[in-house]
Amino acid sequence: KRRNGVTVFSNCGLAGIDGVGLGLIRHHQRLAKMFDVWCLHIPVQDRTTFQGLVEYVERTVKSERSRAPDRPVYLVGESIGACIALAVAARNRDADLVLVLVNPGTSFHRSQLQSLSALLDLVPDPFHLSTPQFLNFLTGNFMKMSSRIDGAGQALSEVTSGLLPSLKYLADILPKESIIWKMKMLTTAASFVNSRLHAVKAQTLVIASGNDELLPSRDEAERLHGALKKCRIRHFRDKGHKILLEDGFDLATSIKGSTYYRRSRQTDFVLDYLPPTPDELEKAIDHNRLLNFATDPVMLSTLTDGRIVRGLAGMPREGPVLLVGYHMLMGFELGPLVTGVLRSTGIHIRGLAHPFMFNESSEQLMPDTSYFDLPRIMGAVPVTGVNFYKLLSEKQFVLLFPGGAREALHRKGEEYKLFWPEQSEFVRMASRFGATIVPFGVVGEDDICDMLLDYNDLVKLPFYDSIDKKINEGGLIKLRTDSTGEIKNQDMHPVVLTPKVPGRFYFIFGKPIETRGREKELRDKEKAQHLYLHVKSEVESCIKYLKEKREEDPYRSILPRLLYKATHGSDAEIPTFEP
Repeated sequence: KRRNGVTVFSNCGLAGIDGVGLGLIRHHQRLAKMFDVWCLHIPVQDRTTFQGLVEYVERTVKSERSRAPDRPVYLVGESIGACIALAVAARNRDADLVLVLVNPGTSFHRSQLQSLSALLDLVPDPFHLSTPQFLNFLTGNFMKMSSRIDGAGQALSEVTSGLLPSLKYLADILPKESIIWKMKMLTTAASFVNSRLHAVKAQTLVIASGNDELLPSRDEAERLHGALKKCRIRHFRDKGHKILLEDGFDLATSIKGSTYYRRSRQTDFVLDYLPPTPDELEKAIDHNRLLNFATDPVMLSTLTDGRIVRGLAGMPREGPVLLVGYHMLMGFELGPLVTGVLRSTGIHIRGLAHPFMFNESSEQLMPDTSYFDLPRIMGAVPVTGVNFYKLLSEKQFVLLFPGGAREALHRKGEEYKLFWPEQSEFVRMASRFGATIVPFGVVGEDDICDMLLDYNDLVKLPFYDSIDKKINEGGLIKLRTDSTGEIKNQDMHPVVLTPKVPGRFYFIFGKPIETRGREKELRDKEKAQHLYLHVKSEVESCIKYLKEKREEDPYRSILPRLLYKATHGSDAEIPTFEP
């Protein structure tokens, strides 16, 4: 049975002493939910040339493409498998391929193995296996392997402990001539592919281990990023050469986070989206754990009768729902908002996000190229009319910040000021699908930091022009270029902050506004504009309410909250003001 019409060929190269492709065993169940998975197995005694392997994979790719011409084919390769994937892509420029290269062997000529392989002829059998680098290359580092195999009840440590007594038979299973053959093939593969990188047009994701003991994978990822036209890289600083076997790495999550998962020729951020797994949700919660601990967010909602209550009892439970609110500085509210609502109600919010978060060149400007992966995995999509339409048509809970980047990157003294367009942007779209509009407010940014340098300060620095061009050029889509006033200033820029003793975040979701049955009425521009201004006024009222009421909260500062936790237990809900 074909899943999503997408095929993955996973060639783990020289993945283990038995040649069964052990690297895939931790990932096949997750991948099988996304793809139709095939695995290329190269027996230890096989002497097929690199060219022969490339042609074999190429024939299979062409066969799959003839069956589903509108679907992409994914080639996942580790080490020499990555070379095979690149070679197939170079020979089939027009094929819709997505390459996932794990510690690719294209850097073989700069690796330790290159020099060690030259000594093999001088080492008699069976002492060639006494070299730690070769043993690691063939078997992997058992100490770094995951404690459990994905989907299997048997601990991987039990598997490896069973293999250890058999290592004395490695000389029979992997004679010196086999290893020499594999080293020569890797040399040929690297040379072949490196001379043809210019011909590779496929989308490419490079997975690079920072502690690769055998190949300079981190530097090679940067080189490939510069050589390939459509390439994204993901660095894993603490992982070794056999990253596919190591705990804490999920291949499917990396593919999803890079936005390279698709079911047709173009990525559909709505229809191609896969909800986060429990592990991915836990990672998102862990990512925000420190912020949640420091700010202990308070969430309030408004019932249909207008009463304000603590908790999310007033939040609609059926979509489509449009959440419209204020965007705090640096988007500090996003993590606590999305994960907090999901944990409390099971509602999965899909945010309309700035295109900067999806731009390949933007990733290179961040401290880590995977910086935006978690928001994407949690459901963020580029803010476009088409995506907005699709989300509402799918009855999703959609998060919209009309103030966008101008609000999230505001200047000094502009805290809690809305920068909304003059004309309604979302009312008629919401009414078309009968969506419920929920205005909301959030405060707390001024309780965790002060702004030291804003955009007006940065532009006065002599070197900032070059930084500004690097951030806002490189194919970045411009938003609201036809708008007037401050909302037009949607350029991205850094801000310099100084931390404060943490206060508290407060959220309030206003009374839901129904648009169901009002589609004809709201086609009228004046009536749509009136509702738009009403929603904006509600958001401002929410902010004003929270700013006033937080003054009554005896636990606004982190110090009394820590004392409360110490006396009532770490899981106790800390009180706040009376709504």
